[in-house]
Amino acid sequence: MNDLLPEQSVLWQYVEGQVQALMKRYGYAEIRTPIVEQTALFKRSIGEVTDIVEKEMYTFDDRNGDSLTLRPEGTASCVRAAMEHGLLHNQTQRLWYQGPMFRHERPQKGRYRQFHQVGVEAFGLEGPDIDAETILLSARLWKALGLYEHVTLELNSLGSAEARAAYRDTLVAYFEQHHALLDEDSRRRLSSNPMRILDSKNPDMAEMLDAAPRLMDHLDDASRAHFEQLCALLDGAGIDYVINPRLVRGLDYYGRTVFEWTTTALGSQGTVCAGGRYDGLVEQLGGKPTPAVGFAMGIERLVLLLDTLDLVPDTARDELDVYLLPMGEAATSAALLLGERLREALPELRLQLHCGGGSFKSRIKKADRSGARLALLLGEDELAEGSVTLKFLREEREQQRLPQAGLADTLTSLLEGESFA
Repeated sequence: MNDLLPEQSVLWQYVEGQVQALMKRYGYAEIRTPIVEQTALFKRSIGEVTDIVEKEMYTFDDRNGDSLTLRPEGTASCVRAAMEHGLLHNQTQRLWYQGPMFRHERPQKGRYRQFHQVGVEAFGLEGPDIDAETILLSARLWKALGLYEHVTLELNSLGSAEARAAYRDTLVAYFEQHHALLDEDSRRRLSSNPMRILDSKNPDMAEMLDAAPRLMDHLDDASRAHFEQLCALLDGAGIDYVINPRLVRGLDYYGRTVFEWTTTALGSQGTVCAGGRYDGLVEQLGGKPTPAVGFAMGIERLVLLLDTLDLVPDTARDELDVYLLPMGEAATSAALLLGERLREALPELRLQLHCGGGSFKSRIKKADRSGARLALLLGEDELAEGSVTLKFLREEREQQRLPQAGLADTLTSLLEGESFA
């Protein structure tokens, strides 16, 4: 688990701001759920024979002896909240959320045990059009962030539960024929979750996995039609994709459409967004059958990707515009009021007031280190004549004495000038 320092948090605010604006444009409403849930919720939704439940969840007994878990993902909590508050009763919902998730797994670049996700969930819509919209929404985010050329969309269909059950028997028979090639983890999954073996990254198994039976060849007619219509919608929208028959989900509740956005910009191929359809989850948790589709993306990985590719605009760095310097005790009160007047007149102005005294030399050093583009000096002479001294911190220009009257307009002109671009 890690801290976010101020120079990092501004990048997060930039990404979160882009996400929030996009969700409003698509008509998705934000939902906020607790970070702690009953452990049974995740065992029922994710599946007891999964790495998340078996190895990664932070689970503990509270003072009443109830088993609680820090949420390892957001979909189950979102479904639980929607059911509990009647949001799924004869209505559709488009929801989104963001916040911390927790998994005890091996930390690596861009992945921590407390990590943060943005998630989108749409309920009550069963056609491929909503699948396409969630993918288009994510694609628009990549375009807004400048990432679209650096990510690849991978698609697959897991079919219906009945088709998967029949395919499972075929797959198990195949793996049993090649039992000697399976690693320990895959042998453990053979009887519990054989489809997860397809997702193995073990290079010694790659050739055997490539030759494994493909679920796409065992799809039921309805799932095949759904997938073909989805592909046609994406083709019509100009979204490029590759069909990856080995793409499965690590969570038991997925069916039909599954997708991932991957990148090679961080070294080895990595997933930056993953999602799909989970029509059976609401019923699995005690509700009425409800079609659903969604995705989640990790903010840590997104910020790392933007930073690596140098795609963070300067405007997202949150640098100061003005550093206001009172020179002497008499000017302190006047500078405090002047700062408030400027903030009132210019709501977007980023102004910091020097506090704590110090010599003239030390104050100027602090003004320079602040990153501000301009310094305003207010001393006895300025107080007497109702003016300020303007000092340019990022340009070789002579300082100027300006009247306080009309100062807001002057600052606007200076800060919007080409010389500060």
